[in-house]
Amino acid sequence: MNKNVLLIEDNFELQNLINVFLKSYDYDCVVFSKPLEALRDFEENHHMYSIVILDLGLPGMDGFDLFKKLKEIKNIPIIISTARDDIGNKIHGFELGADDYLSKPYEPRELVLRIDATLKRYINDDKIKINDLTIDLDKKRVFLENQEVEFTKIESEIFFMFIENINKVVSREDIVNQTSLKKDTKNRTIDMHVSNIRFKINDDFKETKYIKSVWGIGYKFINDN
Repeated sequence: MNKNVLLIEDNFELQNLINVFLKSYDYDCVVFSKPLEALRDFEENHHMYSIVILDLGLPGMDGFDLFKKLKEIKNIPIIISTARDDIGNKIHGFELGADDYLSKPYEPRELVLRIDATLKRYINDDKIKINDLTIDLDKKRVFLENQEVEFTKIESEIFFMFIENINKVVSREDIVNQTSLKKDTKNRTIDMHVSNIRFKINDDFKETKYIKSVWGIGYKFINDN
């Protein structure tokens, strides 16, 4: 799992303090103060981030509303960092699915420790099973009935892009923009890579149980579990 942090915080002094401190512990931090800008970035680049640090008192959108929108895009760990220290807000945050809740003011070192602990929990839970597939999200390995699937580099990138967007349509344009494929890659080349992935995970094109073609757009990885 990468160490890229999305920090959404409108206090510029705290932004800078957290950013500098996280970098000293080898975390890469992308910072936004405006929730709509953060949301647009996350929609395009959610695959880059491993965790979100979210302030609740943001301009233009309540932090809890932003929390729900982020979770709709990707099931990513979120730590709430806020001056709202009353028990009602804490309960609401955890009910929404917050992984941790830090009341300001706090020491930056405490935030780093909580990020470390949260990511460790996700790494320990970073294996998922879908039918005959076991997928190790941390090590980017895939097993079919306990036999490791040997993907090429680009096949692996496409497969794990599907996994990050389970039950969501992934367009061919998304595949080109978010993998190492060249920008002028033809649709038939993308389709060939997907066909190879299907073959390797024993996915019958006529009766697919994993990768469904979405005509004119791209693909959807199905998980009905």
